[in-house]
Amino acid sequence: MATSDQPESSGNHYFDAAPTTESRRQTVSLALPDLGLSLVTDRGVFSADRVDAGSKLLLLEGPGPVAGDRVLLDIGAGYGPISCALAARNPQATVYAVEVNERARDLCRENAIANNLDNIVVAAPDDVPDGLVVDRIWSNPPIRVGKAALHELLLRWLGHLAPTGSAHLVVQKHLGADSLARWLEQQGHTVQRRASRKAFRLLDVEPISPTTHSTPTDRDDSSDQ
Repeated sequence: MATSDQPESSGNHYFDAAPTTESRRQTVSLALPDLGLSLVTDRGVFSADRVDAGSKLLLLEGPGPVAGDRVLLDIGAGYGPISCALAARNPQATVYAVEVNERARDLCRENAIANNLDNIVVAAPDDVPDGLVVDRIWSNPPIRVGKAALHELLLRWLGHLAPTGSAHLVVQKHLGADSLARWLEQQGHTVQRRASRKAFRLLDVEPISPTTHSTPTDRDDSSDQ
C-alpha cells in the first residue's frame, strides 16, 4: 500500500487529477482533543491508510480559531481531514477544500456530509473564484509534486490572503521545509517556525506587505529540497 509520502506502485500519484488505481475504500479515524472524526478514504489519494502524521500535527499545534474569520482555505485537501476539522472548529466560516484529485474531492464531500459539516465547499483549483479573499490558509502541501509546481501553487494561493490573514503549513524536514521557508522569505513573506516535531516543521506565513520592495525570485541556493 502507499505510504503517506509515496506514490502508488501502479504509477498513480495522489496529485493526479483522475487516478486509475482500483478502488479499495476504508475508514480511518482522526482523534483530536476537541473532536473526533470518522473519514472514508480510498486508494489513489494521499495517506489513504491513516491520517497523515503531518496533517494531525498541524491540527494539534496550529493556531486556534479566530472569531472574525469568514473564509478558510485548505490547499491539497485530500479526503478532508484538515478541512473537516477546520469546519467543525469554525462553524461561522466557509472552508474551501481545494484538491486536484477527483477521487479525493468526492471523498471529501462524502466525509463532510457524514460528519454533518455543511460549511465546506469542495473545489478543483480552477473552480475557486478568482477574487476570493481568504482569512486563513491551512495546508499539508503536496511536496512531491516537484519544486517548480509547488512554488507556483503556493504563490497562487498565498496571493488570496487578506492583508491581516496568515497561512499555516506543515512540511517534512527531509523534504525541504527549511529551504521552502527561505524561498517564501525571498518572495517577501514573513515566515515564523511555530514548531518542530516528529520530523516536521510547522510554518506560519504572513502575506506580502504592500510596502515590501524586495523583488520576488525563484532562486534557491540550498540543496535540502
